[in-house]
Amino acid sequence: MLHRYKIRQMVRLVRAPISDSRAAGSGVYEVVRLMPADETGEVSYRIKSGVTERAVRESEIRA
Repeated sequence: MLHRYKIRQMVRLVRAPISDSRAAGSGVYEVVRLMPADETGEVSYRIKSGVTERAVRESEIRA
């Protein structure tokens, strides 16, 4: 599966894990690294906003 987003592209987190109270669904993040697909075939990304950096699946972000 190919990555839909590119490094340095700005994206919004649309679905945050319930246990992560720091992440707001409307936050703007920058893609900082493309990661390989997981066992389901979905690709992942490292995204960053300020000092917060996290790994997300492609289905969890939107441009």
